[in-house]
Amino acid sequence: MVPPPNHQAIQQFLSSVLSQRGPSALPYTEDTKWLIRQHLVSLTSTFPSLEPKTATFTHNDGRTVNLLQADGTVPMTFESVTYNIPVIIWLIESYPRHPPCVYVNPTRDMVIKRSHSFVNPSGLVAVPYLQNWIYPSSNLVDLARELSMIFGRDPPLFSQRPRPSPNPSYHPNQSSLTNSSTFGSVGSGYPRQMVRPPQYPPPSPPYGGGEGKAGTEDAAEVFKRNVINKLLENVHGDMSLLRKTRESEMESLFSAQAVLRSREEEINKGLKEMRDEMEGLESQLQVVLMNTDVLEAWVRQNEGKVKGGMEDIDVDKAFEFVDVLSKQMLECTAADMAIEDVVYSLDKAVQEGAMPFVQYLRNVRLLSREQFFNRATAAKVRAAQMQAQVASMAARAPHYAS
Repeated sequence: MVPPPNHQAIQQFLSSVLSQRGPSALPYTEDTKWLIRQHLVSLTSTFPSLEPKTATFTHNDGRTVNLLQADGTVPMTFESVTYNIPVIIWLIESYPRHPPCVYVNPTRDMVIKRSHSFVNPSGLVAVPYLQNWIYPSSNLVDLARELSMIFGRDPPLFSQRPRPSPNPSYHPNQSSLTNSSTFGSVGSGYPRQMVRPPQYPPPSPPYGGGEGKAGTEDAAEVFKRNVINKLLENVHGDMSLLRKTRESEMESLFSAQAVLRSREEEINKGLKEMRDEMEGLESQLQVVLMNTDVLEAWVRQNEGKVKGGMEDIDVDKAFEFVDVLSKQMLECTAADMAIEDVVYSLDKAVQEGAMPFVQYLRNVRLLSREQFFNRATAAKVRAAQMQAQVASMAARAPHYAS
């Protein structure tokens, strides 16, 4: 599918093909389609000789897929003359997270330069910009500019034989290599074209194919080109080393981030437990304050009864019992504790020699017997109180249920 050449039609074409759904949809992820459209629009604005199209691409494993491509020419300047190099930029399925595939697309009478630094015999281009592709900052406009700069230093194509220009008014600065839009694919993983013969400029070919060109090339130019290529290799090596260093730093940062996230979860968990504990303490504080108010009210209520008759108060009658079981429990507990005090005093008397040992044994035996009966009675009273409490709760249950 070939879009019209004007800029508005190109935008409409890209919006149409990228918005398709179903079997005919292009294999790009939804979150990257807008960025793909922006890259191609910027590319056609900067390099009008490149046009976006859709075509079938064949992978090395034989898979075929319908992809977007930028087909046309990239201008380059060689020996102060501007020429156009035919290229095809394929936007693979993982674009723009991964770099596109760029191929030099020679016409029928052009051949690829052997032992080229960045173009292999199949036409695949491997410039440093592609090898150092970084998403999302890398884009097609900068790629085309680097292709123009590198091809200007070392043209990838040359003509097999010189031909006179069929157009006498042809201007060297408007030289172009045309191609058709009918593509096929072979097992090597790059597209082939059926092309029509190109038009060549009357001056010497820009690709080093003229008669005696290679033999008369200036040694200074060769040395300069070699130095530039060596410099590019060094820069590429430094960038690769820098990228590896940054990747290791990113890995360590990711590890630190994971540790910080786990610590954040622990802190949040501890903070939640502290808040729950604080709420529990606040509820307990409210209960204590309520009990304090009740006790203070009781003191204020009974304070007047005590004044003036402190010496006439019977200690045994200072507390009022709720029921008979409570009275019996208090008496048993008081007797038990009193016997404990008497036995302690007897122990002291025996140790100091104030009481004969035989009398001590007799008194302890009697007190222990009495203490046993008091404790047994207290246990029975406690059981009776528990049974009465359960019965009271069972009697109140229907009231709460209603």
